[in-house]
Amino acid sequence: MTEITRVPLQPIAKGSLTKLWVGIAAIALAAGGIAYAALPTSVDVVTLRPGSGESPTADDVALVNYKGTLPDGKVFDEGEQAVFPLSEVVPGFTKALEQMQRGGKYKVEIPSELAYGDKASGPIPANSDLTFEIELLDFKSRAEIEQQQRILQQLQQMQMGGGMPGGAPGAAPHP
Repeated sequence: MTEITRVPLQPIAKGSLTKLWVGIAAIALAAGGIAYAALPTSVDVVTLRPGSGESPTADDVALVNYKGTLPDGKVFDEGEQAVFPLSEVVPGFTKALEQMQRGGKYKVEIPSELAYGDKASGPIPANSDLTFEIELLDFKSRAEIEQQQRILQQLQQMQMGGGMPGGAPGAAPHP
């Protein structure tokens, strides 16, 4: 039969638990950044000119002026009064726009993980961090845009269908 030596457990002194957690965190960081690697990747947004009011959500559509550059400074894309549904752009662009306000101008750094990752896209090489200057001109919800489209369609139907002058009974229909 094996003999077991018993060692009584001592209560943890006050404040020791905090020191224990700090020690574990220090070991994890020293072991090659295990804790750092687990942190979520984010975008860096710097305000060049503040805007005002609400910020768009992932369900909105934004109207922006923008210029995108690669790490070497080469411009890969730019546009004025460009329309972007936030749910249809790279995740980093969405996250950046959600931090902006109408009328503001911003410099945005998007890590490759939140851009195109390990896939090349047009002039953008794989694993490229992207930098943008973005001016948020305006944004609307999808519901607002759909309502405006319905109103425009109704107006066009009225003009084409004889609801306007020149569409009198017996007149030839417009092609």
